[in-house]
Amino acid sequence: MKQKYWNINLEEMMEAGIHFGHQAAKWNLKMKPYIFTERRGIHILNVTKTARFLSEACDFVANAVSKGKQFLIVGTKYQAADLVASAVLKARCHYVNQKWLGGMSTNWSTIEKRLRKFEDPQTKKNMGALDELPKKEAANLERQLAQLQKYLGGIRYMTNLLDIVTIVDQQKELTAIRECINSNIPTICLVDIDCDLDLTDISIPANDDARALTRWVSDKSTSATEEGRCNSTKI
Repeated sequence: MKQKYWNINLEEMMEAGIHFGHQAAKWNLKMKPYIFTERRGIHILNVTKTARFLSEACDFVANAVSKGKQFLIVGTKYQAADLVASAVLKARCHYVNQKWLGGMSTNWSTIEKRLRKFEDPQTKKNMGALDELPKKEAANLERQLAQLQKYLGGIRYMTNLLDIVTIVDQQKELTAIRECINSNIPTICLVDIDCDLDLTDISIPANDDARALTRWVSDKSTSATEEGRCNSTKI
């Protein structure tokens, strides 16, 4: 059986392992409406409902992008970090794939100061000035730039507070979610069996440990942002 929302195919979802939840003993009761059955002690998610919520998330993103709003993708777990970084090249959005820095959404002025640290070493490197420095000083600047790129590279061009944050793993990114709640920033999040639906604005029930799933959902999100940008040019 095939069903399409934003080219969302149920068979492809199952091939990506989207329907496998955690062990039945490790679950949040709020997830009960999204569980299809239990097999060998593992909860199986209802992929039809997952498809619907993913479709709603894509609609939300496309509509927001068409209005010029900016968003950020957060995925720091090892299964997702490189996929997040590659997905945003197409989506042209901001990202965090190493560590959520405290205050990123609640203390923007401090984050701006950190971002300005990028300017001097990057400018020197672009102008070839590092070649004129003593080797030790040049090496120190290179290390500094590498550290800044690692933790701030994905938000380097942020100019103000975000409009939307998409999160790959709720349990791992609770700090980010709580900051977004405090700042009234809407969130979209993959939620596995052990997650709390009430913590995010749009929850997508899914196996948040599957690398294939992360790639698949990233592709759908990218399609939504591209559609949103196309619509923005028509307004």
